[in-house]
Amino acid sequence: MTAPLAARNPVAKLVAALVPTLALLTTLDPVTPALFLAVELAVLPLFGISLTTLVKRGWPLLVSAAGVAVAQQLFGTGGWPASIGLALRILAVAVPGIVVFATTDPTDLADALVQNARLPARFAIGALAAFRLVPLLGEEWRLLTLARRARGLDAGRNPLAHLRAFGALTFALLVGAIRRGTRLATAMDARGFAAGVPRTFARQQLIRPADVALMLASVALAVGLPLLTVALGVFRPALG
Repeated sequence: MTAPLAARNPVAKLVAALVPTLALLTTLDPVTPALFLAVELAVLPLFGISLTTLVKRGWPLLVSAAGVAVAQQLFGTGGWPASIGLALRILAVAVPGIVVFATTDPTDLADALVQNARLPARFAIGALAAFRLVPLLGEEWRLLTLARRARGLDAGRNPLAHLRAFGALTFALLVGAIRRGTRLATAMDARGFAAGVPRTFARQQLIRPADVALMLASVALAVGLPLLTVALGVFRPALG
């Protein structure tokens, strides 16, 4: 991608996404996550992502945040400020992760985890293989649904039947994923991925000054925005 922040080192982007998450765990007020979310949305063009693309990729999280807010309002304490704060916190934590994975090539991410974060190659390559298989789950779900319809097992308009069908499809998808993962692990071991010898890389992942600047900017935001809410008198610490 040609956007300036999209081209940054994958580990630098992961760090920049993780630091605000740690800061958001320290507060319960709605203002702090709202500020973080506003900054995250403001820098989307620098990652080459439009708001429409973000919504398409993250709409399940948007629905989940709304559901959590309603559940907090009905069964929790603190009223609407606490409920809205919790929903905003979920979104503020989720948006950086969506942006990072939407703008990072999985192979580059695995290479950077080994070269820059010094993670074991077995773990990084296994994570890469799992990430590559995720899109297959949607296609397999569609095929399982069509197979049930072909056998006359369509749930129709019965909500209970839909619930039972969802459980059956989820179990079948889980079994298929476990079998595929087992076969993949065996194939990777047969090709020497577990040999433990030093590996070479076709793509060198370097930490450049721009990557350091991105991480430092994330730290500055993680410190500065909570300090701003403290100065405004709206900061509510998670502990205490």
